[in-house]
Amino acid sequence: MPWHLRWREQLSSYLPLLVMALLVLASWWLVKNSPRPLAPAEERPVSNEPDYTMAQFALERFDAQGRLKLRIEGATLKHFPATDRIEIEDAQIRAISPDGRVTLARAKLALGNGDGSEVQLRGGAEVTATDANGQPLVMRSEFLHAFLVTEQVRSHLPVEVRLGGNALRAAGLDYDHGQRRLELLGPMRAELTPRAPVPARAAPAPRP
Repeated sequence: MPWHLRWREQLSSYLPLLVMALLVLASWWLVKNSPRPLAPAEERPVSNEPDYTMAQFALERFDAQGRLKLRIEGATLKHFPATDRIEIEDAQIRAISPDGRVTLARAKLALGNGDGSEVQLRGGAEVTATDANGQPLVMRSEFLHAFLVTEQVRSHLPVEVRLGGNALRAAGLDYDHGQRRLELLGPMRAELTPRAPVPARAAPAPRP
């Protein structure tokens, strides 16, 4: 058999192997040069730094009927995303209950939750409300924990309470407007304003 025929016969017998080898080399090249999948992103820990700050601000919240239910003012406000807490300097808070009663709160520093319904008042803290009889009720302390939605105030530090014309001092307090309860803790001192005497009625003149 002529040499060129033998060469063509051998080439035709090895051709499938050559094609397979080329396919393997092409697959290897594609795998090596194809972009690698991105590694899963590591979850970033939530920062302890504030994510936003406001100065000389006023925030207002309204109910479903469009009535004002909460107003918060202050010199500065910082929001901490790690705990969803707010920190307010020179805080002044006005909360309005569904029946229209107003509760006022203020302090040098207020720490609260994101919606402002619960605040810890520190430094010159004062909460002004009304008791069950509509008399002004003022609570003062270096620390007051106010729950504005449930209308509760608590403190474990010395407090001064003014109810009407009376002044009460105690080692702490637990006030719950819903239960019409004001509990003063520890030793207590009271300064009570005496009521004005009721004028005596004149006796009727004897009949002739």
